[in-house]
Amino acid sequence: MVMVVLVGIAAALFARLPDALTANGNGVSIVANEKSDSLSSAAGSSDHTAGQSINEFDRSIELTRDRNGYFYADVQINGSPVHMVVDTGATVVALSRDDARMAGVATSIGMNDVVGQGADGEVKGEEVTLDRVALGEKTVERVPAIVLSSGGQSLLGQSFLSKFASVQIEGDRMVLR
Repeated sequence: MVMVVLVGIAAALFARLPDALTANGNGVSIVANEKSDSLSSAAGSSDHTAGQSINEFDRSIELTRDRNGYFYADVQINGSPVHMVVDTGATVVALSRDDARMAGVATSIGMNDVVGQGADGEVKGEEVTLDRVALGEKTVERVPAIVLSSGGQSLLGQSFLSKFASVQIEGDRMVLR
């Protein structure tokens, strides 16, 4: 239950980001960064994408802070590329409906279950288990997650991040080892 509450709080905080980010009008979701058409091919076929690289020596993953202050990662979920905000405060991975659909994650139509409590009230969605989540050479199977009934930005939370030995922020770099 604590996990669900923490995800709800994170979702509510993202909903209150500045006007420089585009809200979709439902009070909870944001689009923090537009994906380019080349994102899908770049995320799956290269060791380096915008703001993300793999250190060949120790195989660590380095993310560069975006100009909006957040770290983003191009992740493979069930083999599909998903551009995500790295949220070290989120207990689980949280997917938007669109990203869940793209990754082949089945959900119910209504998704009216309360999965958390945020500053704006109840956060609704559905608990799921992702078959496979991969970032760089790190692949984790059977990852607990939620699909939000509203929201445009997916979050990479601790249900995946905790599988790394360390996650360090050094200035404008986040290093996952």
